[in-house]
Amino acid sequence: MSVLRIEDVSRRFRTVRALERISTSVEAGEIRGLIGPNGAGKTTLINIVTGFLPPTSGHIYLADRRIDRTRAHERVALGLARTFQTPQLCAALTVRDNIVIGAHRRLASARFRTLLTKRRISVRALRAEAEEVGRWLGLGDVLGEPAGALSYGHTRLLEIGRAVIQRPRVLLLDEPVAGMNEAEGERVAEILRALRDDGTTILLVEHDMPFVMQLCDRLTVLDYGNLLADGTPAEIRANPDVQAAYLGKRRSAA
Repeated sequence: MSVLRIEDVSRRFRTVRALERISTSVEAGEIRGLIGPNGAGKTTLINIVTGFLPPTSGHIYLADRRIDRTRAHERVALGLARTFQTPQLCAALTVRDNIVIGAHRRLASARFRTLLTKRRISVRALRAEAEEVGRWLGLGDVLGEPAGALSYGHTRLLEIGRAVIQRPRVLLLDEPVAGMNEAEGERVAEILRALRDDGTTILLVEHDMPFVMQLCDRLTVLDYGNLLADGTPAEIRANPDVQAAYLGKRRSAA
């Protein structure tokens, strides 16, 4: 069953064609990689799916609900969460509080329900959940530290934690292991597999080919704003068009 459908999505910036009629679907419970050379349109597509950019044309569906006309925060409430290429953290706040911030939509919805059910909302419970998420990610020793003092690898993990606490149906990650060493990348892979096994569907942009080939169930390849290929890692690895896009048209001579 498709949990995320992208239908004929195009995006232009004046005369620049960033995406041209992209159609693909992500199945519930899979890890889907979105790959392609620099400038292929990967982050643009993530920004359109999450509501940070409108499409020039085309439609996006979360399950059977069309969402391309809803605002970004409304998509969060419907079950989309994301991370960014450059971590967007509150540097002066603690790691714990940065994770709690990720639950703001849950808190807002719960406060509204309180008016109807007379139940109290426990911010303390959210802080306890944030600590649990932080420890699970390997941030237990720095939960009380300011986010601005973290190492780069810990910063990337904190971005994931802030998205995870939203309990998303679909988690979109923009280069989650960029700049990480091999051990840190392996830890992220373990985290993403655990999230997938717990029912979260994942769509990730990444340039680390060994990482995506070992982790992803299927891959979608973009090149110059066009959909180049969809398939399993083995199919993508053997695809001559993908090889040409990454290695150049003269790959045989090389």
